[in-house]
Amino acid sequence: MARFESLAAWLNWQEQLHPRPIDLGLERIAEVYQQLNQGRPKITTITVAGTNGKGSCVAYLEAIYIAQGYRVGAYTSPHILRYNERIRINGQPVDDDTICQSFERIDKLRGETSLSYFEFSTLAGLDIFANANLDIQLLEVGLGGRLDAVNIIDPDVALVTTIGLDHVEWLGNTEEAIAKEKAGIFRTGKPAIVGDQLTQQGLIEVAEQKQANLLQLGSSFCYVKHTDSWDWLNGTNDLPDLPLPAFKGEHQYRNAAAVLMAVTCLQSLLPVGFPAIAQGLQTAQLKGRFQLIPGSPSVLLDVGHNPQAVQTLIEHLKAHFSTVKIHAVFAMMKDKDIATVIAMIKPYVADWYLAPLTNPRAASQELLTNFFQQQDITNVFSGYSDCAAAFKAAQNEAQAGDLILVFGSFFLVSEYLAKFT
Repeated sequence: MARFESLAAWLNWQEQLHPRPIDLGLERIAEVYQQLNQGRPKITTITVAGTNGKGSCVAYLEAIYIAQGYRVGAYTSPHILRYNERIRINGQPVDDDTICQSFERIDKLRGETSLSYFEFSTLAGLDIFANANLDIQLLEVGLGGRLDAVNIIDPDVALVTTIGLDHVEWLGNTEEAIAKEKAGIFRTGKPAIVGDQLTQQGLIEVAEQKQANLLQLGSSFCYVKHTDSWDWLNGTNDLPDLPLPAFKGEHQYRNAAAVLMAVTCLQSLLPVGFPAIAQGLQTAQLKGRFQLIPGSPSVLLDVGHNPQAVQTLIEHLKAHFSTVKIHAVFAMMKDKDIATVIAMIKPYVADWYLAPLTNPRAASQELLTNFFQQQDITNVFSGYSDCAAAFKAAQNEAQAGDLILVFGSFFLVSEYLAKFT
């Protein structure tokens, strides 16, 4: 007899089961995974960590391998609209029944072991993939790397996108400390790809300690942009005249370049031709990253929620919306660097509409208002009953040629997409 019949009931229970929503460490989940996975062969795995860009890299890899005809599993977090988005096979979210059946297996095997919401999710993804006859699985780290739940799997290729200050209360308050945590996904003798040209000593130290094969953007591989194409170069397996990446922004060339290094490293196991690479780069899909919804006014959605991500958003705004009046609908989690984010982007925003979120981690309207007052920003509007009311207030103020920017949190972008698309 299953504990619950619906996915919603399982998820509500999981949110209350473990005393801490974020509980880094591998002992509990590894113990349950060993029971869950007995005798099943290992799937070729790429694990992706980093402060920003993880979702983009997984999306490119997913599209490229699907285009080549492989059977691909992708595990990502958080979701935007439906929990099922976290566990995809060949680009399609798995159905409720499949997830519930996996939860039931995990629940029966765990005994007295307490698991967090994220640990249940990770185990379900791995369990479902193990039963799906996959050629490759793509695992996105939720937080950090060394102690994140997905790190119970030994990847064939580890990819770290960027290093920036985020989740400092769990990962450390310096970029070097954070780099060491993210480099925890590196494995001895395996490719350890870094998609950031800024060398982090912490990454290098861990790669050397583990004797991983460190491959860094700018030294082991690079890219050259042209007007309507770009070249990927590593000296032996160059890929010239590639189509422009599906996602916008300079950082997407860095993400795509790191992805092509990963694909190159696995060519002997999973060969991929140029047509599939080109198709994957063009057809990759990802909600909430510089996602433009045309209209009068248009709406730009971005889930960026830390200074590094917001800097890339600013570069995008300067490149594409430099003459446009921008109205920001804004929310952030209270554990983020709210003050820095506001200070960075305030020169580009005409007015602000604070959207209330029901998530307990969300910064309150009062807390956000204090940050704006500290920076002498007065064109801030709050007191809305819900996110929809904040969106509508911004729409009422905006003119036809203006831009409404919805940013600062996955949960905010999710609210917009659920109510307005």
